[in-house]
Amino acid sequence: MSKTLALTQELISLSSVTPHDKGCQARLIELLSPLGFTCETIQSGDVTNLWARKGQTQPLLVFAGHTDVVPTGPLEQWQSHPFAPTQRDGRLYGRGAADMKTSIAAMVVACEEFIGAHPQHQGSIGFLITSDEEGPATDGTVVVCEQLKQRGEQLDYCIVGEPTSAKQLGDMIKNGRRGTMSGKLTVKGIQGHIAYPQLAKNPIHLAAPALAQLVAEKWDDGNEYYLPTSWQMSNIHGGTGASNVIPGEVVIDFNFRFSTASTVDGLQQRVHAILDQHGVEYDLKWTVGGLPFLTPRGNLSTALSAAIKSETGIETELSTTGGTSDGRFIAQICPQVIEFGPPNDSIHKIDENVEIRYIDPLKNIYRRTLENLLL
Repeated sequence: MSKTLALTQELISLSSVTPHDKGCQARLIELLSPLGFTCETIQSGDVTNLWARKGQTQPLLVFAGHTDVVPTGPLEQWQSHPFAPTQRDGRLYGRGAADMKTSIAAMVVACEEFIGAHPQHQGSIGFLITSDEEGPATDGTVVVCEQLKQRGEQLDYCIVGEPTSAKQLGDMIKNGRRGTMSGKLTVKGIQGHIAYPQLAKNPIHLAAPALAQLVAEKWDDGNEYYLPTSWQMSNIHGGTGASNVIPGEVVIDFNFRFSTASTVDGLQQRVHAILDQHGVEYDLKWTVGGLPFLTPRGNLSTALSAAIKSETGIETELSTTGGTSDGRFIAQICPQVIEFGPPNDSIHKIDENVEIRYIDPLKNIYRRTLENLLL
């Protein structure tokens, strides 16, 4: 069994459901310290974070990731226990196999091999690991990034081990992510008997034309890296449950997934302008879940793409699709952030798994990237 596979299985066996780390990071410290890393545990609430660094010179290449996993779901639906890593039909099964304990194991072993072969390498290597990525993300990477910013630590490159590959290892890397912003819109009316509409004011009717315009609105054209910004309704709640009562209000939940072609303030102003244009009485509460980030083609994407090509023969695709990640926090203190990891077809699912044949090549790609940037 390879070192990477063995470490992956060891990490999967630790039931680190958000926000609990369950000793994953302590094991990483045991492995990184002998390699010359200075390791620091940063506790915030129930969340355990690890900042480890080897070297004091630039450039600093950081490997980032999370030890926490999502809940298992019904145990009886798993073919094998989610925290008992099981090899079956060429795959390794267990919660976190794809998202993202394989990546973390591959990063650690890649560094071990790289440092062993090149003890006098240039620059520095870091690890930024949290147990809060799958949860609220308020006590994890964002806290560490703020501390690093206050200390004046300069990150040059960061590889986040999120599972980005689509059909095969290396076919896609993420050089950015869209921002996410939610709104809770309450349109107000006057409750009344449905037989006497002249004595009431139906908020569903009042909201409908404005909602139709919001649906049809073109928010931006996107850009070279991003699809156009998307506005979607997720929930509509209105009515008392009775068929003869006009409700007093209707509540609409919606979300923007927006690119760097739009801004938070600009999108909010346009929504308010449309609602005001239709003359509805409303209350609107906004929640910004994350800002978009983008790493244009540069040293990191070139180094990682070359490593993927050398290991797999694949010309990788740069993409900004998918949900949010902790890359959005790291991008505030690091100019080049790229996400790359194994295929993501089983993440968060029952019987989450990773193909065993991809585990060592993933480690090799991380090692080759170190060689491309620090030799």
